[in-house]
Amino acid sequence: MTDETLPLIGQRFRGFLPVVVDVETAGFNSQTDALLEIAAIPIVFNAEGHFVPGQAYHAHINPFEGANLDRRSLDFIGIDPFNPMRMAMAEDEKTALKRIFKSVNEVRRQQNCTHAVLVGHNAHFDLGFLQAAIARTSTKNQNPFHSFSVLDTVTLSAVMFGQTVLAKSCIQAGIEFDGKEAHSALYDTQKTAELFCYILNKLTPHLLDTLVADQ
Repeated sequence: MTDETLPLIGQRFRGFLPVVVDVETAGFNSQTDALLEIAAIPIVFNAEGHFVPGQAYHAHINPFEGANLDRRSLDFIGIDPFNPMRMAMAEDEKTALKRIFKSVNEVRRQQNCTHAVLVGHNAHFDLGFLQAAIARTSTKNQNPFHSFSVLDTVTLSAVMFGQTVLAKSCIQAGIEFDGKEAHSALYDTQKTAELFCYILNKLTPHLLDTLVADQ
């Protein structure tokens, strides 16, 4: 089965494209604290009609001008915003967001979806920082994400496993989780995407047959 004939996510989630997002930040206040890293992974179908993570999009981001950098938060996530190696590959917020939004919008169109919906572990935290960055960078017109709807793997994990912590939920699902890699936006996004797909595939194993029959 070629990419052109794979089932499309536009058949599901009311035409929304689920995109797993994780941010790393220099604090908990989306209005004042720096957004330092973001990763996004669209969820698609494979040839067997199972949910799978798509391509990952990722950016290291320079703190916006005047941003607060909370030392405790930086120590916790293990990011030094002024590390020369990091600064050499980091982008400003606007450049990073426009690049990632462009890629997500391309997948959204390919999947016949009208919007993207943010999937996250404590998703409203990620959405809040994303929306604050969109406001600072005037990238609303490029933003593919629904303004308030999210899909939260905390809720799904609580229902499925009785767990709310990402690492513990992944272990329950049989997904390897390296605590040393945690608090990297890309790693956490990959693991959240694997967890989200695991739960969806367990809950709706015959979904594709139903979708095709309804057409």
